[in-house]
Amino acid sequence: MKLGARMLKTGLAIAIALYAASLLGFPSGVFAGIAALFAIQPSIYQSFQTIIEQLQANIIGVILATIMVYAFGNDPFVVGFTALIVIGACRYFKMGESTVSIALIAVIAVMETTDMEVYQFALMRFSSLMLGIFSAFLVNLFFLPPKYETNLFFQVDRITTDILQWLRITTRHLSDNPSLKGEIGRIQEDIRRMDHTYLLFSEERTYLKKNRFSKARKIIVFRQLIATTRKSFDVLKAFHHLDESIKSIPSNFQTALVKELDIVIHSHERLLLSFMGRIKQKNRESLQDISEPDIPHLVETLIELYQDTEEDRLLFLPLASQLMEYHYHLTHLQTLLHSYQKYHQDEQLEFLTKSSYSK
Repeated sequence: MKLGARMLKTGLAIAIALYAASLLGFPSGVFAGIAALFAIQPSIYQSFQTIIEQLQANIIGVILATIMVYAFGNDPFVVGFTALIVIGACRYFKMGESTVSIALIAVIAVMETTDMEVYQFALMRFSSLMLGIFSAFLVNLFFLPPKYETNLFFQVDRITTDILQWLRITTRHLSDNPSLKGEIGRIQEDIRRMDHTYLLFSEERTYLKKNRFSKARKIIVFRQLIATTRKSFDVLKAFHHLDESIKSIPSNFQTALVKELDIVIHSHERLLLSFMGRIKQKNRESLQDISEPDIPHLVETLIELYQDTEEDRLLFLPLASQLMEYHYHLTHLQTLLHSYQKYHQDEQLEFLTKSSYSK
């Protein structure tokens, strides 16, 4: 979830919780606001899961706090001891940090000094906390719902473009080593964020049968897009690691290596551009007509080149392996995208422009 959207959602959820608590006449609506703060989640599915978990935590906290008040009163030491018991119970049920916090808030809220009957006071505090949790869920559901599909497409496109640009530069020995090392670190972080967005997208639930099938197909496409991007990154790291050694390869093989890798890069780019509809229809290449790189032959030549030199052959073996895996994933992606475009033309894919996206 983008930071701005999360801030807006959090503020709105707190405001709705406090306003609802005031309308319902709860004596201390602040607990509803605190519960809303902890209940905001980056996805609707996670928000639903949070309701279930925090409902359980609320029940644990309120029941234990009520029992302890009846048995031992609400002395500060009793409150602290009750908090320890509640933490242990939440840990036993493997609840998250924010859920444990809600349970502890429930303990403190219930064990506050009051003239009301303990069970009535506990019920009111429980209701106040649940009001905050449900307020956060409603905000997650209706206000700025996350568009993980569009964000994920943008991330795949941007990261892949960065990797392929650096591959072009690196294979021609034009890259500055410290700069490339820093870029590799940045790309790794971008890939981590992309994986997180994919996880959130795959977790989102659909309730119509037609939409479920469409979502399942999109997940398959995204999974292969990401796998191919990862493999291109592995090739970039392999070239970076062997930069000086590659310079010692005979010039004719270096030329062949650059030529074949350019075809691979071009294939990857055209697959993305064609799939995202960024090429005019009358000029668009068919996915089947994209040039096929001869990576297997290139790898065989590399192995034959150093057949008599064990040390060099072992040195270049990781590069050969990464090139073969990249070729395999690219071929599989081409087949998958061709099938998707051919048989699922009615499914609309939403793409995000750079101007409408920020990290």
